[in-house]
Amino acid sequence: MKRMHVHVAVKDIPQSVGFYSALFGAEPTVVKSDYAKWMLDDPRVNFAISTRGREPGLDHLGIQVESAEELGEVYGRLRKAGGEVIEQGQTVCCYARSEKSWIDDPAGIAWETFHTTGESIVYGDGSGERTARVAREDPERQSACCAPQPEAAPPAGSACCRS
Repeated sequence: MKRMHVHVAVKDIPQSVGFYSALFGAEPTVVKSDYAKWMLDDPRVNFAISTRGREPGLDHLGIQVESAEELGEVYGRLRKAGGEVIEQGQTVCCYARSEKSWIDDPAGIAWETFHTTGESIVYGDGSGERTARVAREDPERQSACCAPQPEAAPPAGSACCRS
């Protein structure tokens, strides 16, 4: 059975854990200083937050599968959907070992498809994510698994925030 995956970049893990725990009516299954994850059954979603994104907000979406066979099925769907599929293969990310691929949808949202094969005691250095994603991404938009720690916000009223 497949599970929807949502990864959100946040500024403050403890504050966000409190908010999402209240919203979901459940405590996270994984909590680290820079990451938390809820494996919910209602709705069936792998919801993760981290402080590793550049800006708070939606980092990427995904489909998590429970077997290599399901992963092959989803990979077939990716190829049918069109666009460039970046096959990352085996990697360590988000305190887990997984096999994964990436594709961007027509709106530019990154979609990760993956099968988790085990746990890791480290977040992951992001090298596989960079290899898979940076080749076609704007350098300002990096996935949570490989982005450097957030930089200070631009000064109020800076040109980047004006319409």
